[in-house]
Amino acid sequence: MSTDAAPGFRSLGQPAARRMATLGAERGRVGRTLLVHGPPGAGKTAFVDDLLALAFCADPDVTRRPCNACRGCRDGRARSHPDLVIGSPDGWREARTTGESIVAAARRWLLQAAGAPVVAARRVVVVERVDRAGEQIQNALLKTLEEPTDRHTFILVADEPSRLLPTIRSRSQPLRIGPVPRAELTAHLMDVERLPRDLADALARISHGLSGAAVAFARNRDLVDWRRRLQGELLSLLERGRADRLGAVRELIDDAVRFVPSRPADDEEARTPASVQREAAILVVEAWIGLTRDLLMAVAGRGELAPATELGADVDRLASRLDVMSLVAMTACLERIHAGLRENAAPRLSLEAGMLAWPILTATRNR
Repeated sequence: MSTDAAPGFRSLGQPAARRMATLGAERGRVGRTLLVHGPPGAGKTAFVDDLLALAFCADPDVTRRPCNACRGCRDGRARSHPDLVIGSPDGWREARTTGESIVAAARRWLLQAAGAPVVAARRVVVVERVDRAGEQIQNALLKTLEEPTDRHTFILVADEPSRLLPTIRSRSQPLRIGPVPRAELTAHLMDVERLPRDLADALARISHGLSGAAVAFARNRDLVDWRRRLQGELLSLLERGRADRLGAVRELIDDAVRFVPSRPADDEEARTPASVQREAAILVVEAWIGLTRDLLMAVAGRGELAPATELGADVDRLASRLDVMSLVAMTACLERIHAGLRENAAPRLSLEAGMLAWPILTATRNR
């Protein structure tokens, strides 16, 4: 296992994206705008950290970059470099002055971000969750990207690049971050996170190869326990009526809120912001989609391949009372709900719609 000071990327997998980034740096042709994209939990944050170290590395041998030993690499990874600027739709919303719209706040931020570099050859501007920016903000960003300069590099980070304006996508070099092989992820969890093999393999499976999700599970066992409780509750609701299903929605959201990174400090008197409730609902739906797909696997007679069984979910037994078409329809329904939540749909209403679509168990069928 390599040490922290060894040169190279520290994120897992992504050979194509890594090759494109390093070859561009070695040839002095790093794209002015990079679009790092992939599903939630894929490890985009770790990959962006690698890009920042690569951008600010001062090692004279370009083939060794990022060297991970110089100050540029350290400051880049710590996100404290003086030539690094980071923004996001959530940040612009919070930075608004009295009476200022989020669009105006974003434009003001973009003007400030366009300043000249102080120490490095380039200023690096990172826009996180750029796919959640509205069309007006994306148009403002586009104007900045249309004015080329060799003194700036933009790194756009998105879960769903299809939500970006086509003109932004056409001006960006895409770097897709996806799943890594299960054996590689398991080995990483054992070597770096110090997990026993059985737990490391279980977390690699339930994260579907997404390194960011797997590491989050490894570093927060409460998150694993929450997922186990959530999937157990969803399975139990298969045998319960509409009133129980709708009544469970609020509790499911409240239980997930504490795992939302942007949640405010605990305050019993403060009302949870709608944006945080929405993020919590997204976490619920993502775990729900995984459970539904596992049930499909079990219906097909391959329950041993369903990751939910790693957390004790009795999917194989319940699958004997479900049919394929209802689960396929449920998966499509949850994916629509997930997309709606990304578009600022009401979290409780969205989950209630999912509860009404959640299949009803039939009598035990012959397999």
